[in-house]
Amino acid sequence: MLERCTTAQEHWGGVDRLVDRWLADRKELVEHYIALRDRTAPDTSVRQQLNLFCSALLDYVSAGHFSIYEQLVRGAEEAGDERALELMSRVMPRIETITQFAVIFNDYYGAKTKRQLKEEVMQSRLLKMGGLLDERFELEDCLIEVLHTANKDSQHITETVE
Repeated sequence: MLERCTTAQEHWGGVDRLVDRWLADRKELVEHYIALRDRTAPDTSVRQQLNLFCSALLDYVSAGHFSIYEQLVRGAEEAGDERALELMSRVMPRIETITQFAVIFNDYYGAKTKRQLKEEVMQSRLLKMGGLLDERFELEDCLIEVLHTANKDSQHITETVE
């Protein structure tokens, strides 16, 4: 998962500052996920690692829904790219389902919960969250690629006409 994030940053880095920041947030989210899953930060309690992960998780999914996806749609509309808009309409329901799971995960395990932590159950849910995040990243990368191609094609057409 971390390798995919690094690859996405290398591939799409510099395309757009907002997307760059979002990809950096993605990498941070994955690092918190791995630290929690593998307990790679022994000086940090499970509860602290869980809070860091949940905070990064909410920040990431919120950025997607409240700015990134909106920008991707706007870019596709400006480019007149029906293919990108159609792809977004197909993948957004799945991304929204994954977001709902992330919000539920945060509500259950985030900083404001007073629940007793059951390690085995949390690990099982964390692994499911990891799989869903991996799927989400793949869908988001497809959206970024389609939009980037549309913008590049529209810039090329504009440059050719001028």
